[in-house]
Amino acid sequence: MRNAALTLGIIAGIVGMIIGFFSWGYTELTTQYEQVGETFGFVENQQLVRAAGLLSPLLAIAGGAMARSRALWGGILLILSAIGMYAAFGFGVFTMFPISFAGLGGILAIAAGKPDEPKSHF
Repeated sequence: MRNAALTLGIIAGIVGMIIGFFSWGYTELTTQYEQVGETFGFVENQQLVRAAGLLSPLLAIAGGAMARSRALWGGILLILSAIGMYAAFGFGVFTMFPISFAGLGGILAIAAGKPDEPKSHF
């Protein structure tokens, strides 16, 4: 289960980074050129979108990387990443996979309380 959490966390982080790049760029574009915001819509909470665009993929990658050695901490980071992505970007066609992968990876990491190794987090 720890290997699955690692893989899901890394994939969620990479896809989340792509979403974060585009969301940060879009908020910057609407700040610089108001016509783009008037045409396609403004972002309501730019600071939340920018912070989540940076921190959520970081938490997903770090949580996935920690899932093998510290499953509880890695699982918590993965779940926080999923919550951050959901709060900032919502659940849509581009965000459903990173949110789902990070959430499932977090659940799997936390559920790995009794791993094959003698070291557990409980």
